[in-house]
Amino acid sequence: MSERALGPLEEIEDGGARGYPAAPGGFTGLFAVRRGLDVWVYVNACPHVGLPLEMQPNRFLDGRKEKIVCTAHGARFRIEDGVCIAGPCLGDELEAVAHQLDADGVIWVPESAGR
Repeated sequence: MSERALGPLEEIEDGGARGYPAAPGGFTGLFAVRRGLDVWVYVNACPHVGLPLEMQPNRFLDGRKEKIVCTAHGARFRIEDGVCIAGPCLGDELEAVAHQLDADGVIWVPESAGR
């Protein structure tokens, strides 16, 4: 399976999130949320209507940095599993992306992620 590097984990503020552009030929970007050495990667699309979650770059989390938020509709998602716990897509989930963190701290995802 072909993979692509998103970048080093250290580029994401601990407790923060960062967006990444779509793969070449793809349409939908990705984003990652970091908690220490743990990272979760999701497709950057709200399950309600498919819009990107953030209106400003890298603004995926609420003010307390406890939940992922769709700024278009106010939906809130758990970081750990992407399940919507409030908003118009209640019970739906963000599309999780399989990923690996290599020995150098680089986040790798399948090349097809977000297509």
